[in-house]
Amino acid sequence: MSNITVCARFRPLSSKERSNHGDSVCIHGIDNESFIFKDDKEENFKFGFDRVFYEKSEQAEVFEFLALPIIRDAFNGMNGTVITYGQTGAGKTFSMEGPSILACDEQKKGLLQRTVDELFDCMKSSDASVKFTIKLSMVEIYMEKVRDLFDLSRDNIQIKESRVQGILLSGVTEIYVFNSAEALQSLASGISNRAVGETQMNMASSRSHCIYIFTVQQELTKEKRVKAGKLLLVDLAGSEKAEKTGAEGKVLEEAKTINKSLSALGNVISALTCGSPGKAFHIPYRDSKLTRILQDALGGNSRTALLCCCSPSTSNSAESLSTLRFGTRAKHIKASPHAHCSKESNAKKHGVYEATKDESMERILNKLRERLDVENVNLLEELFIMEGIILDPNSVEDLDLAFEDVTLQTITSLQHMVEDLVRAVEELKSENKALKTRIAAAGKIDAFHKEAGENGYASIVHKISDRLSHLVSWIWPFSSATH
Repeated sequence: MSNITVCARFRPLSSKERSNHGDSVCIHGIDNESFIFKDDKEENFKFGFDRVFYEKSEQAEVFEFLALPIIRDAFNGMNGTVITYGQTGAGKTFSMEGPSILACDEQKKGLLQRTVDELFDCMKSSDASVKFTIKLSMVEIYMEKVRDLFDLSRDNIQIKESRVQGILLSGVTEIYVFNSAEALQSLASGISNRAVGETQMNMASSRSHCIYIFTVQQELTKEKRVKAGKLLLVDLAGSEKAEKTGAEGKVLEEAKTINKSLSALGNVISALTCGSPGKAFHIPYRDSKLTRILQDALGGNSRTALLCCCSPSTSNSAESLSTLRFGTRAKHIKASPHAHCSKESNAKKHGVYEATKDESMERILNKLRERLDVENVNLLEELFIMEGIILDPNSVEDLDLAFEDVTLQTITSLQHMVEDLVRAVEELKSENKALKTRIAAAGKIDAFHKEAGENGYASIVHKISDRLSHLVSWIWPFSSATH
């Protein structure tokens, strides 16, 4: 069991902080692992972390200590996660992306660019007999919905769980990347789709949690085995106080959702670190989409690092203290990462037949043919061939996930058909009401014509004659008096 690596990083004072509060700071560094923190009540607290990065620390230092060991483990089939956490405007996105994902000098490159470079450097320096593939996905959690930043039409990605593969994002776009430039261009495209907004703390404040997912798979042809590791870089949206950020309207609603999910993250960490040893206890991973996606990173099969980003200004001491206490709790979480590796030799040793890729695909298709119509299965077969999507034939969970994806698409189509049907019914009701009105009017006209037909012109003439007689009898007295 290993602990989560937790580091603290203090950005330089901003121009606004200097103009409002001078050079006053709330930290006093002791060494690279500890410091004294003074809160707004002038009370001192001593904090210790795996590493403390002060305002003059370089981006390369943060990367080499925090992320580099996790990236190298991903090449050995382990899952890894790097999370940036802190108040709005504390430097999380700068630590992750630098000033720009593409136009950025070497010194200011963030964790993301350096991770991409390291992944492809590791590939180049590996044995030529090893075949590598790297897939990239990018999602954001916005207003408690998981959105695919490579395909905005997929704005409600479902979170699945497999006993073999852990937490999965069903139907998320996966892009194969073959060099650093291509990967960074794809990331820049995804970042441009991310939800951001202006607040008093930040000109471009992140309004969502952003998750970059790298899947590294290597086929060792000589040893006939496959290793797969998943690497997550998580740029959390900042915790906010409305009175400081000036959030209103939509931005305020976004802030409420962000704070709620960060609160759920804090509850998960508290549950993981406060439970009684040897006793089963509930971990509320399902309380938010964020904690659900990070389930493996926080309490499962993943090597995890947390970077707590803080402002050194005394004006933000309360928020920085909250961030540091969060990191202190997280430091006590235990993780049990292990490599994901399948070996042909082990399968043969135990008398288990390992299917080829073609046989695996055919087995999956046969399973789906039992439940779906031929057209859907043929479509899946084309997609398997085009994308090379081969699932583990010995994993029932994988088959179920494939079936669930197709089922979800079918249900969505049916929902759209039902909505169209409801609209059609409403239109028919409206037309029916108008038709009834026209029929009623036509009935009155028909009744008049019928009456006229039955009595004939004599009846009409008789009615006119009666009215004329009445008029003459009324006028006659006046006529006689004049004569």
